[in-house]
Amino acid sequence: MFFVMNNVIQNYAWGSRTSVNHLFDIENPTNEPQAEIWMGAHPNGCSTVLFNGEETKLSTLITQDVNAFLSHDVAARFGELPYLFKVLAAEKALSIQVHPNKRQAELGFAAENQQGIPLNAANRNYKDPNHKPELVYALTEYQAMNGFRPISEIISLFSELAIPELKSLVNDLIAEQTPAGLAAFFCGLLSLEGEQKEMALTVLLAQARIIDLPLFSLILELEKQYPGDIGLFAPLILNVITLQPGQAMYLDAETPHAYLKGTGLEIMANSDNVLRAGLTPKYIDVNELVACTRFREKPFDSLLLAPIKDKGVLEYPIPVDDFKFAIIPGATNIGLDVQSAEILLPLDDTLVVTHANGEVCIVEKGQSVFIPAYVHKYTLSCQGRVARAYS
Repeated sequence: MFFVMNNVIQNYAWGSRTSVNHLFDIENPTNEPQAEIWMGAHPNGCSTVLFNGEETKLSTLITQDVNAFLSHDVAARFGELPYLFKVLAAEKALSIQVHPNKRQAELGFAAENQQGIPLNAANRNYKDPNHKPELVYALTEYQAMNGFRPISEIISLFSELAIPELKSLVNDLIAEQTPAGLAAFFCGLLSLEGEQKEMALTVLLAQARIIDLPLFSLILELEKQYPGDIGLFAPLILNVITLQPGQAMYLDAETPHAYLKGTGLEIMANSDNVLRAGLTPKYIDVNELVACTRFREKPFDSLLLAPIKDKGVLEYPIPVDDFKFAIIPGATNIGLDVQSAEILLPLDDTLVVTHANGEVCIVEKGQSVFIPAYVHKYTLSCQGRVARAYS
C-alpha cells in the first residue's frame, strides 16, 4: 500500500559533491557530483519500489492499474504520473532555459518527428509533447534568474556600461520599450557573433571588474564557469534572486530562467523540453527560443510564491493541474486525504505513515515514499518538515 522508493541520482557536472550528503545523509563514495535525485516515473531516471518481493520500476507498477494508482481523473487526463519530483543541488550554474507552453510543445514535437530528427539528436528541441512548468522550494540559499527585468532597468544597466558593439541594440530598445522591442533586443544579443561578440564580452568583463556590485561579481563568477558565453549578459536582462531556505518560486512556461547555485526541491510537469539561451555549450535555436518566449516584464516583487496555510499545512498555489506541492511542518497524527498518487519526502527527520488498516511505513530522512490514489486516507507523524508532491 505504501511503497518506499529507490531513487536515481543524476551525476551532472554542475552538481554539488557534498550538499545531498550534508542535507540527507546520502553517501557519495565515488565523490561524483550529485546534481539531482529524481523521484517519479520518468524514463530517463525512473524510481523503483519493492513489489511482490521484487525491485520494480514505478512506471511498471503504475501501468498494472493506472486508475487505482493515479485515480480515474488523472489516468484519463494524463495516462501517467504527471509530475517529476527532484532534489536539485547546483554547485555551478545551469543553462538559461525557456520551456514551451503545452500547445507549442505539441506542435514542435510533431514537427520535429515529421522532419525525422532523432529524439537524442543535439539539435532536437522537443523530446515530448508536454509543457514544463516548475516550482522550486529552497533548502539552502538558492540563487536563480527568473523572468525579464523591467525594460527601464535593462536600458539603465546597458546604458551605464556603454558597450560600443551594443549601442544600436540599446538605442532601438530605448526607442521601442515594448514586448516587441524587448524581443528584438534579446534576439539581437543572442545572435552576436565573431569579433562583435568577443569585443562586447571583453568590455562587459572589464567593467564588471571595476564595478563593485553583487550583480557584476555574479557575472565574473559565471565567466569562470562559461568563458566566452553570450549568457554572461543574462544577469543584466533577467531578475536575479536569492531564495532563503523555506522560500518558493514558480517558473512558468515561456519565461527565461536559470538556477545558479544552491540546493532545493523542484517539482515539474513530466517533460524534458528545454530551449536554451546561454550558459551552455549545447545547441541554441535562437528562432525557436524567441518564438516560445513571452517578452513581458516580471516585477521582482512577484517572484516569490506565498503559501496558503490550511490546517497547519503550507500549500503553494500554482496555475497548472499537472502537480501540486505542500510542506507539512512537524506534526503528530495529521490526517490527509488522497485524491491522486503522492510522493512524500521527509526533510529533517524520520517520517511515520499509517493507514486505517494498520499498515505502518517508516521513511528515513532523504528517502521518499509513493502513496497510490487507492489509499484514500493516511495519517502522518514527523518531528520535522515533510514535502508533499501530488496532483
